[in-house]
Amino acid sequence: MSQAKQGDKVQVHYTGKFEDGSVFDSSQGAEPLEFIAGGTDLIPGVSQAVIGMSPGDTKSVEIAPEEGYGQRQDGMEQTVPRNLLPPEAKVGDPLQAQAGEQTIVVWVKELGDEEAILDANHPLAGRTLLFDLEMVAITAEA
Repeated sequence: MSQAKQGDKVQVHYTGKFEDGSVFDSSQGAEPLEFIAGGTDLIPGVSQAVIGMSPGDTKSVEIAPEEGYGQRQDGMEQTVPRNLLPPEAKVGDPLQAQAGEQTIVVWVKELGDEEAILDANHPLAGRTLLFDLEMVAITAEA
């Protein structure tokens, strides 16, 4: 049976959990996630973890922040007037913001009547994450 190699296109079911076991995301009951093993489309910890797996294999991995969404960086939060946000914005929503010529994604951290706090850190930054992985298929070999 073939094993996934760097550069192979793979299909994987996953369940992402926090250290307390609570689930934050899963592909169960949906289409498997398709990506390039060892590529840059996903967090490095998951992208690298599938290398060497064969269809039908399962694996549980612990992903440190450095191999996930990175460490939280102080100074990535900004307070802005509430009226600059869309009226339907809710805490946790991703928004696009301009930083000079660059468009970045920020998350609504807090909403007040007059002000909002936006955070450019990914919501999972600084967290150790646990992933249960199931290799469904290797759809194209490198």
